This record gives sequence, C-alpha cells and structure tokens, in this order.
Amino acid sequence: MRRTTAPRPAWRRTTSPVSPPTPWPACGRPHNVDCDADFDTDSRPASYLPLGSSVAHVAERLREAATTGEAADALTELTAAHDGVLAALEEVLTATADFHDGLGQAADPYIARRLRYLAEEHLRVIRTDLSETRNQLADRHAPHPGRSTCTGEVPSTEQERSAVCACPPPPRTLPAPPPPMAAGLRR
Repeated sequence: MRRTTAPRPAWRRTTSPVSPPTPWPACGRPHNVDCDADFDTDSRPASYLPLGSSVAHVAERLREAATTGEAADALTELTAAHDGVLAALEEVLTATADFHDGLGQAADPYIARRLRYLAEEHLRVIRTDLSETRNQLADRHAPHPGRSTCTGEVPSTEQERSAVCACPPPPRTLPAPPPPMAAGLRR
C-alpha cells in the first residue's frame, strides 16, 4: 500500500514515504526504494571511536603490553605535551573556566578559579607522575615477566598455522583471598 505525501522538489522525490529521500537517477525516472521496517532507520554506524573509547583503548594496550616499551608507547598517548589526552583535558578545563568567567552570577568566578586550579595544579601532578613513569618504562627495555610476546612461529609438527597462538600462556596468578571476617554474632 502506497501513501502519498506533500509534493517534494524533483531532486527529493522518492516512491516510498518511509525511506529517506533519494534523488532521481540519471535516467530521469523515479526508482523504488523499499525495505523492511526494522532496517528503515536514519541512524548511521559511527565511523570513529568516541573519545572515551579511545582513552579506554590505552588501558587495553597497557593490559596487553608484553614489554616496558609497549607500555611506554601507550602512556605517551596520555602524556604527550601538545596532543596528549591530558593536554586536551587541560584545554577543556581552561575553556570551561573561561566560559564561567562570562556568565555573571556570583558563584561563577569561584567556579572558574577552581577549574583553573584543577588544570594547573592537580592535572600537573598527574601529568608529571605519569610522564616520569612513562620515561622510566621507556628506559628499562625489558619484557614483563608475567606476559609473553607471541612469536607466531608454527611448530614443525603442525602443518599450518592455527587460529590459536602456539606460545605458552602467561602464568596465572591467584586472586587475593578475602580479608578475614571478625568473629561475632550475625543478625
């Protein structure tokens, strides 16, 4: 069943009222664009990762790092002086402080000073400590004792490479036992 809608300009005509507008093809005749209602959506998959996911990816890289160099490379994304995550966070805090300066309410100058203080003092401490940690890791040039790097070598007994790594798994650590509970009456 076809519904009619208000007339559209020729370049926006479509034969389906639920489909997004499609231009006429080069031949000059309209074409039919129909799909199931489940697939008829205006949402588009993101072609880039949101910022939070990008920062979380740094944590994932640190969890997978097998050498101090790999860990240092991951921390570089956070601590880079001009385009690191912490430098960008400082820009955000400063821009928010500038925004509060112009709002005009009594508490706004205090909020702006507090944001600048966070950017200049607290963030500076975090950046300094992380940069020092990154530099120490970069200077060590050592593998992590609990993690192994996959060489990708196939044993001679295997005819082809399998999807599973042939490297031995890293040693597993047992979780810490829970703290002892105080003996007493339960309610």
